[in-house]
Amino acid sequence: MFADARPAIFAVATLLLAYISRASLLRPKSHGFFRFFTWEAILGLVLMNAPLWFTDPFSWHQIISWILLVGSFAPLALGVHALQTHGRQSASARQEPELFAFERTSRLVSEGIFHYIRHPLYSSLLLLAWGVFFKAPSVVGGGLAGMATAGLMRTALMDEAECLQVFGQEYREYMTHTRRFIPGVF
Repeated sequence: MFADARPAIFAVATLLLAYISRASLLRPKSHGFFRFFTWEAILGLVLMNAPLWFTDPFSWHQIISWILLVGSFAPLALGVHALQTHGRQSASARQEPELFAFERTSRLVSEGIFHYIRHPLYSSLLLLAWGVFFKAPSVVGGGLAGMATAGLMRTALMDEAECLQVFGQEYREYMTHTRRFIPGVF
């Protein structure tokens, strides 16, 4: 039954994501434009692998999957907390319509997890995508996880270009001592 519902679920979820991303989709050069397609790839992975989510729970790929999925919560929680605590959000700070409220920071956040990586929320999505892939590794799943990874790379590059425009030299210096997604690695 669930397999029959997956196309409908994908369509409804896509409409919801498109609504949430509507301002970004109108600006193809914004980071949110590429984030939408990353979300779509992850949605496809989730729906494709959902029937096998708890199959063979102690297999090597399920163990890797659970480590990545559980690990995806840490950068998300720490990143949102740092943005809310140190970002000085205000209605007048940044007016770009494609930004979510927590992204409207009036100062560069380099505290907390942002001291180690520039994109903890994207790191979270990266871990999520590959965690879902490892639920049931396949060629199609690898393609979707690869698309999500490429989308996150493009999202990060666009986000960095936006931050350079807003924060200038301060952000350029920040980039020299932080990694994009994984502390000390990448």
